[in-house]
Amino acid sequence: MTTLYYSPGSASFLVHWLLLELDIPHELRRIDLDAREHKSAAYLALNPAGVVPTLVVDGTPVTEAAAIALQLADGTQFAPPLGAARAAYYQWMFLCANTLQPAFRGWFYSDEPAGAEHADAAKAKARDKIEATFARFDAHLAANGPYLLGASPTTVDFMLTMLMRWSRNMPKPAQTWPALGKLAAAMKARPTFAELYKREGLTEWA
Repeated sequence: MTTLYYSPGSASFLVHWLLLELDIPHELRRIDLDAREHKSAAYLALNPAGVVPTLVVDGTPVTEAAAIALQLADGTQFAPPLGAARAAYYQWMFLCANTLQPAFRGWFYSDEPAGAEHADAAKAKARDKIEATFARFDAHLAANGPYLLGASPTTVDFMLTMLMRWSRNMPKPAQTWPALGKLAAAMKARPTFAELYKREGLTEWA
């Protein structure tokens, strides 16, 4: 039995999308972030960090969206074999997880790093980091695309698409960069993207 604890449009988006792509039977348990269900004792017993997603597989909880995604993809068409391609795969995944995702946290919750009085400066720094990282991805895609590892999508393309979606209301959304825009269009054209939106009740950036 596989159960995904999720919140629509959050970091669980990546895991939910891969579950659909890989046709893994699963149940969904929605966590109401506004009601702070992610901070309840029952949920903290599964995920001590109190964030989504949590994937429970045969009774064992697994946390951290990027880690879950890498685990799900192992042995599938979305994970390259060991060697140079696998090294590049890890590089781009961790750039998403360690640079882009925290920068988005700084953009959406800019009072957290240094207090409300420094929120504007923190938000500006976060925007700079997001845009610089998108530019790096775009340059790589322009030279090596259409996907990050070449001709076929891997897990990192799904993760990057989720993060591009998060930029949709920023002053310079991800699809402003030409190669990123092409990647976004290709990933959004996958049938599972529409199914994911249907299941999570999403409408924006469709």
